[in-house]
Amino acid sequence: MITEQEVPATVWLTGASSGIGLALARMFAHEGFRVLATARNQDALNALKREFPARITPLPGDTTSREDVARLAKTLREQGAIELAILNAGTCEYLDVRHFDSELVGRVMETNVMGTVRCVEAVLPVLRQTRSSGLPARLAIMSSSAWWFPFPRAEAYSASKAALTTFALSLRADLAAENIPVTIISPGFVRTPLTDRNDFPMPFRIDADKAARIICRGLQRGHNEIAFPKRFTGLLKLLACLPRPLADRIAANLARNEQQKDSVL
Repeated sequence: MITEQEVPATVWLTGASSGIGLALARMFAHEGFRVLATARNQDALNALKREFPARITPLPGDTTSREDVARLAKTLREQGAIELAILNAGTCEYLDVRHFDSELVGRVMETNVMGTVRCVEAVLPVLRQTRSSGLPARLAIMSSSAWWFPFPRAEAYSASKAALTTFALSLRADLAAENIPVTIISPGFVRTPLTDRNDFPMPFRIDADKAARIICRGLQRGHNEIAFPKRFTGLLKLLACLPRPLADRIAANLARNEQQKDSVL
């Protein structure tokens, strides 16, 4: 990414109204970037605009809505060069397998996977135009460390992030010839409104500002993989290397512990 231009580099950021997205919007704006901030919450975007009136451009929209994303695509084409797109919008719902709910799985997949895919379709022509004008362009996709190991109740969330990761890896291969790198961001537990609802221990949880600093630093250094915190993601990567029967036993034990806790409560 170019950080020393007469005209500030432009970032399109989805999910910009809370959590990691809000922290990223503030950080990029503070560092002098122009941030096109997308979220469903218009009031939150307006508040962000008041914090950084010269740096934040609110682009409200729901990434699960085809009509909203089509409108956003038109607006993005009118914004000039976009050097970085961070597709961060997402959700998390946990599945109780005793009361299996396919609609829950569908909601998570629609937001995390199809919402992101629609945003890629919207911004990719703009990134290509940026490259054709001689500027760098990068696409960043927010995955999660959850895709490395089958955690209890995370069927929908983990599957959505595994799908996003595989999607991003294939997209990286296809866009390599166009020199548009694709960065996969895989956080562990970050203190956000989503994780505040969790009812289980969250080891190595960090705050959103620290997560944003790690992500910004990784993107500005051109990293294609950003995973943190290292102690947690390193452990998950090791677990992912275990023989499948052993990994299954560990996951089943975790699930039994969750069910026993629920029965006590």
